Amino acid sequence: MDYAVVAKGKSMYNTPPTYPIYIAGLVFKWMLKQGGLAAIEAANERKAKLLYDMIDSTPFWSTPVADPAYRSSMNVPFTAQGGLQKEFLAFCTERGLVTLKGHRDIPNSFRASIYNSMPYEGVEALVAAMKEFQALQA
Repeated sequence: MDYAVVAKGKSMYNTPPTYPIYIAGLVFKWMLKQGGLAAIEAANERKAKLLYDMIDSTPFWSTPVADPAYRSSMNVPFTAQGGLQKEFLAFCTERGLVTLKGHRDIPNSFRASIYNSMPYEGVEALVAAMKEFQALQA
């Protein structure tokens, strides 16, 4: 930033986006409080492992991303055997688990978005619902 240009323009030249800067500051403080990037990465990998382990443990659930090297730790796509998307979404909604509907171009799919702010307990709740739903289908 060239302060001479800002002064000449009476602070009207290239005004910084203050609200996004403020929000970024809040996020950075939260991240530091969590233990920094390494701690957040470890927490995200732990959440993803819990969910992928559930999906991989049974043929009832599957993911279109078979190779673990290419799996996302933020967005976990999966499907249920038998095309039970509507039933599973309703089942999850009853338990407070929402926004799991998958991509419109992938029939009967789900997507669990487990970004930084999703607590481990939220993924545990999803895995418990998956186990319960699967047991009801047997």
